[in-house]
Amino acid sequence: MTSFNRKAHWENVYQTKELTQVSWYEPTPHTPLDFIKKHFLDKNTAIIDIGGGDSFLADHLLKDGYTNITVLDISGAALKRAQERLGENAHLIRWIEADITQWEPQETYDFWYDRAALHFLTDLQDQKTYFSTASKAVTIGGKMVIGAFSTQGPLKCSGIEIQQYDEKLLTALAEPTFKKVHCFTQFHTTPSGSQQHFIFCHFNRV
Repeated sequence: MTSFNRKAHWENVYQTKELTQVSWYEPTPHTPLDFIKKHFLDKNTAIIDIGGGDSFLADHLLKDGYTNITVLDISGAALKRAQERLGENAHLIRWIEADITQWEPQETYDFWYDRAALHFLTDLQDQKTYFSTASKAVTIGGKMVIGAFSTQGPLKCSGIEIQQYDEKLLTALAEPTFKKVHCFTQFHTTPSGSQQHFIFCHFNRV
């Protein structure tokens, strides 16, 4: 049996589906934008969007005047689409093409945001590696917000199985280097009109 090639899967997704065809399409990502505006008044705050692909978060952050933005994604095709959309402003973003489970951060960040990466890691060791990497990348006192499919969410996304999360499991994986502040749930409406249930948790790096 052949092993699953995570990178090949995502390159194919972004090469064959339009922006508005993917279930995670979100023209205005209110959750991270509201959080950033509340907690980070300094426009030079170092922000990284994990699994950001061609998300519109970077676009909105640039519009709001933030100057230290990084987007990491496993798919080069996703990053290219975002860069083409941003045009001459693309150079204002740092783009990292990497598998989060193999990435060695070279810089640190004040805010780590993930709405689309962790729940695709179904192997426990990959999940542990994810949080180990986050502990190296987030500054002491920095903040992390993770959004993942909840136990009421889908079992699959983009044709592959996912890991559902609840507050207890997310907290257990994040501790002891991250301290939970609070969690909340919300529905995301996909372009097809279906609803996906997410859990979001805010952690502080200790």
